[in-house]
Amino acid sequence: FQYLKRFDQGRSLDRFQYKALSVEGSPAECLQLLFQHCGVMDPSWAELHNFTWFLNVQLRDCEASVFCDPGFVGDTLNGF
Repeated sequence: FQYLKRFDQGRSLDRFQYKALSVEGSPAECLQLLFQHCGVMDPSWAELHNFTWFLNVQLRDCEASVFCDPGFVGDTLNGF
């Protein structure tokens, strides 16, 4: 949700890191963003679960990768 919210606001995600235990927005806002971005017109709970699971895995891997670290790569991958 933290990433999707910032993405929708047009903010840069290059230096953003997930903040564990940080509460942002309401449950309704979270569901609205998930519905908007999951890619399925009328998703089931299972489809929302799979979407959030996949997104979390990808974002966790991205945060852990040295190749996505702005301190390591500088501005060579700006916006990647």
